[in-house]
Amino acid sequence: MTEGRGHAPAIATDGLSKRYGGHRRGPLGSSPVVRALEGLSVEVRRGEIFGFLGPNGAGKSTMIRLLLGYLHPSAGRASVLGHDIETDGPGIRRAVGYLPGGIALYDTMTGEGLLDYLADLSGRDPTRRASLLDRLELATATLRRPVRDYSRGMRQKIGIVQALQHDPELAILDEPTEGLDPLMQRAFYDVLDELRREGRTIFFSSHVLSEVERVCDRVAIIRAGRLVALSDVDALLQRRRRRVEMRLDGPPPPLDGVAGISDVRVREGLVTCQLEGDVRPFLAAIAHASVIDLLIEPARLEEAFLEFYEGDGVQGGAADTATDGTTIGDSTAGGRAA
Repeated sequence: MTEGRGHAPAIATDGLSKRYGGHRRGPLGSSPVVRALEGLSVEVRRGEIFGFLGPNGAGKSTMIRLLLGYLHPSAGRASVLGHDIETDGPGIRRAVGYLPGGIALYDTMTGEGLLDYLADLSGRDPTRRASLLDRLELATATLRRPVRDYSRGMRQKIGIVQALQHDPELAILDEPTEGLDPLMQRAFYDVLDELRREGRTIFFSSHVLSEVERVCDRVAIIRAGRLVALSDVDALLQRRRRRVEMRLDGPPPPLDGVAGISDVRVREGLVTCQLEGDVRPFLAAIAHASVIDLLIEPARLEEAFLEFYEGDGVQGGAADTATDGTTIGDSTAGGRAA
């Protein structure tokens, strides 16, 4: 964290922790300690879309508030665009775009007035505003209405525009598609794709797994405030077990010992199994079988997330590193990926 701001990662945390409680409260003793974030060490590269995954209560919003300087860490350290979160919170908030989850807006202002006001606070020209308004279908007549008349989806659109209108190098977006209809979600994803092509960095917190899979380059999964996985999305998906169903007109091919194949079941011309990793050994094994129909279900990030969150890949203690570069385990033991 001593490198210059221009060459520093977009976000870097080292053992970042936040605890609440533990203070003495009269004759009943001290309050219990709540560990909202524990020993989190991650690095977000410039120019990537980084997904930060976890269910409600996992520590996602705590992490964001620490990064923006709204909270002070109990232990560890972090920097955002080279700014130290402990000493330069105002500098961070000027430099980044931020969309909070469940954004609250000034109801008495018009949409246009609100965007102007927030642009003035950032101290930067809203150079992307016109493009964003067009992509998100916010018409001039709509912007001249008071915010109190806006639907939930319209409020979310205003939140997205205010976070990105000044073309920040880094945008921190907390549940950004909440309240958007499917068409506007697609328009928002197109905006993110454009930002990535232009070298901007997006820190994307969500519990909507399908959209993280759709837009993110890498993903971190947290569980009860601890990092349990940090990986490229593609590498994470390659490790998932996929269900295979195969109908045959003849004897089943021998699948025992085929790399990546498990849980083989044969019943009346139907073969089912689980496939993990490279599909080529399986295809080679069935090359000469009389296959009538073959279904290999695609891997889904949801399955990966549930595996890590439910503890299948978490034994506690030191982090294990899979051969594909996925980091698994307790972040306090150095759980990070290159």
